[in-house]
Amino acid sequence: MKLLITGGAGFIGSHVVRRFVTKYPKYTIVNLDALTYAGNLENIKDIENHVNYTFVKGDIVDAAFVDNLFQQYQFDAVVHLAAESHVDRSIKDPLAFVKTNVIGTMNLLNACKELWKNNSEGKRFYHISTDEVYGSLGATGLFTETTAYDPNSPYSASKASSDHFVRAYGETYGLPYVLTNCSNNYGPFHFPEKLIPLFINNIINNKALPVYGDGNYTRDWLFVEDHAVAIDLVFHEGKNHETYNIGGFNEWKNIDLVKLLCQQMDLKLGRPNGTSEKLITYVKDRPGHDLRYAIDASKINTELGWKPSVTFEQGLERTIDWYLCNEEWLKNVTSGNYATYYQKQYES
Repeated sequence: MKLLITGGAGFIGSHVVRRFVTKYPKYTIVNLDALTYAGNLENIKDIENHVNYTFVKGDIVDAAFVDNLFQQYQFDAVVHLAAESHVDRSIKDPLAFVKTNVIGTMNLLNACKELWKNNSEGKRFYHISTDEVYGSLGATGLFTETTAYDPNSPYSASKASSDHFVRAYGETYGLPYVLTNCSNNYGPFHFPEKLIPLFINNIINNKALPVYGDGNYTRDWLFVEDHAVAIDLVFHEGKNHETYNIGGFNEWKNIDLVKLLCQQMDLKLGRPNGTSEKLITYVKDRPGHDLRYAIDASKINTELGWKPSVTFEQGLERTIDWYLCNEEWLKNVTSGNYATYYQKQYES
């Protein structure tokens, strides 16, 4: 098996690459990452010398580069994780999301179509997407694999478009694919722009905790290591041309999650209970903010036997412990460009 994993130096990708490299030593695995702000070779330093592993720096937006890479390695499969993935950034620069998430995905699809046109037996294009393509839920109900798409942000619109192209290539050209839509991931190696790592970092540094709106936005949370297990399972056992939703089977209002995080951080840091909650600051809501996401992950549970291995409270504690034990990593990724970004995003 010659496998290309895109975005494998990023948050979710680093966990997936590590799992595949160590679990499948007979696979030839190429990790392609552009190493933008969220891609970090420190995330995968422990596997860089494995004999079945090669890292390639490159951008999926560059079609000629992608085509040459496919010709060089003759890939049997792709696990496609490379994406611009932050809603706030997409509001400020939507075109960057179109380029990576739509054009980049198209370049990979075209390379696969060309390489596998005479023999697609045993081949697979695995596209990892988000629950945000489904839009916003009311107070009840769950997203299923057949929920109609209704994206509300430039980010979710770009991911919805890439999902449609993957399915279109399956129907039009017979490209063998599987697709998954996941809920909010959290865990080690997460760049501190998303809620949990951002707030962990801010609490460590006694900075304000910026909560959008009234804090009552609801999300389903998925521990990243459980997600990597699910990706492994879908890649090897999922059915071609099928979609699987991957969720944590739990929902949290943002403000309740933040208060739980504050309590755990106070305990870990030896601070009086309630110290971190005083840092909570309500800020102007972002445009197009979806009220609630919640995934029905019963299909992947019933058909493939997957379910989360930890509760949210357990996963959150493991996440906090990792950041507190890896403050050097946190300092490295929050220097320079991150400081400028943070000021523009939350302090302007």
